[in-house]
Amino acid sequence: MKRLKQSRAADLLEKFQQTKILVIGDLMLDEFLWGRARRIAPEAPVPVVEIERETLHIGGAGNVAANLAALGASPVVIGVQGSDTNGNRLCGEFEKININTSSIVIDSSRPTTVKTRIIAHSQHVVRADREKKTPVNNEIEAQLVSNFLDLLPTVKGIVVSDYEKGVITPSLLEKILPVAIAQNIPVCIDPKLKKFEYYHPATIVTPNQNEAESASGIAIDSAENLALVGERLRQMLKGASVLITRGEEGMSLFENDNEVINVPTIAREVYDVTGAGDTVVATLALGLACGASMLESAILANYAAGVVVAKVGTATASPEEVLAEIDNFFHHNVKP
Repeated sequence: MKRLKQSRAADLLEKFQQTKILVIGDLMLDEFLWGRARRIAPEAPVPVVEIERETLHIGGAGNVAANLAALGASPVVIGVQGSDTNGNRLCGEFEKININTSSIVIDSSRPTTVKTRIIAHSQHVVRADREKKTPVNNEIEAQLVSNFLDLLPTVKGIVVSDYEKGVITPSLLEKILPVAIAQNIPVCIDPKLKKFEYYHPATIVTPNQNEAESASGIAIDSAENLALVGERLRQMLKGASVLITRGEEGMSLFENDNEVINVPTIAREVYDVTGAGDTVVATLALGLACGASMLESAILANYAAGVVVAKVGTATASPEEVLAEIDNFFHHNVKP
């Protein structure tokens, strides 16, 4: 495994502090209802969950911003909320972690996206989604683009977080990506399958394995096919680097000449993968913005993801937790 020295990781994490990263994408509110299930409902064969507490977290593109803030950066967010109570709750959660919401556009024609998870004994029982997934109208898109162009000169990196909830449209991508790349600002894209052909120009795109297989039409069932997938995706993305997140198989980076560099997973315990992709793209963007190489950024993102998957629910990783994860890896895997 390619290694990132502890001293280099500490130096990068220090550089993360107050680095300004712009996140544009689909904002969501993650609502968790926690309780116990002691009986089955008499009217249907489903558990009755007695709710004991409720927690709120920022989800979607907002979770990318929350991860950036947890790592010490200064994220700015662009997205859409509804003119509703949940929109106010979402902004309240941003304010708790000192993220400015002035560039969020209010769209009265759609609800704020909310995902409600009911959890009993630390296990997901059901999830209910309230959302509208149709593309935003031309007026809302124009406001989003305007906010992006206004903020662009002030930031060191960009994350496009596409959850297919209507904010990231092909026409929006055509208006923002060339401008950012022309100014040599690293652009990291967390993609969705339907718009792969529109994710360029970009610095790096981070599909998970299912997305990579579907977009390329090739199953990753061998080292040879993995290489073919990377090559095909880079062709589709017109040369952008590709980082495929592969769960327990770690990550596979395709950067130069389609050579694959595998970064094995370091997670010791996996409780919940919710939001791990957000952690990866946030850490990756910060690394590139602070002068790290693509590989260094990917390795650091791998450590940060290892922290997050060991937690239940939408979670983030602090610099101290990432350093502890690195120290633990070296303690158990590197011989003196």
